Amino acid sequence: MNPKIEQLINNIEKVILGKRDVIEKIVCAMLAEGHVLIEDVPGVGKTLLAETLAKSVSGSFGRIQFTPDLMPSDVIGYTAIDIKTGESEYRAGAAMCNFLLADEINRTSPKVQSALLEAMEEKQISVDGTTHKLPVPFMTLATQNPIETYGTYHLPEAQLDRFLMRLSIGYPDRAAEMAMLDIMPQNTEVTAVMSLDELLALREAAKQVTVAENVKAYILTIVAATRANTQQIKLGASPRASIALYKAAQAMALMNDRGFVTPDDVKSVAVSVLSHRIILAAGQQEYNTPQQLIENIVAEAVVPI
Repeated sequence: MNPKIEQLINNIEKVILGKRDVIEKIVCAMLAEGHVLIEDVPGVGKTLLAETLAKSVSGSFGRIQFTPDLMPSDVIGYTAIDIKTGESEYRAGAAMCNFLLADEINRTSPKVQSALLEAMEEKQISVDGTTHKLPVPFMTLATQNPIETYGTYHLPEAQLDRFLMRLSIGYPDRAAEMAMLDIMPQNTEVTAVMSLDELLALREAAKQVTVAENVKAYILTIVAATRANTQQIKLGASPRASIALYKAAQAMALMNDRGFVTPDDVKSVAVSVLSHRIILAAGQQEYNTPQQLIENIVAEAVVPI
């Protein structure tokens, strides 16, 4: 693995114990300039993970708890009038940071969700006709609770498609949870091991990773299979999914300290990148979750040599 990225992952592992695979996927999404939706039950470390990632790369961290009464101005900011001078002044919202934790994104109204998702897509926000650029880099880590869904506003498929990956942290194993009792991760000091300039340089390096024609064809074969299987899939993955899988594979190759993408890089990120972009057909009984279906598609796809 790339030494600098290895150092970053090890630093995050000081407080997020036993979840190296999840950490690697989030770092991969960060290098691919993508956003992540973390769907999991409360108390598994979603907030701690986002905050630790921001600290580790010297980035500013913002957190907003999404509630039904939240307004778009709480997220993107608003224009205020100075009483003394009469001049208008922009007052930043929670999104004006490098790493934004959007906690329980499905608990706020569609209007607020749209304001955040526009910022994610455009990397800028518009308030009263004035455009404000978001800091570079800007990454959103949104969370939602898949169990307690009463009174929530589910993200439409078009908005889910804006997230590069959807992940689940899951409960730790017994050994990791025992270690948590000893060190209390939330009280552990985390120092920066990378500057924002170094992160931006790694992002540029990821874009330069070579993807051979047969690997590109492999990516398209996997994505096309989600559109062809109309018996099990109601909605297949979009062209944005192909681009997302391509960029995530480049980032994973860079993490593995290679200048070219292999089919294994594609396989390692395919489920996280594609599973939230498809809808299973009503009545099909072969697959319980989209993740299972994507795993089967990847297993059956012919691997290029």
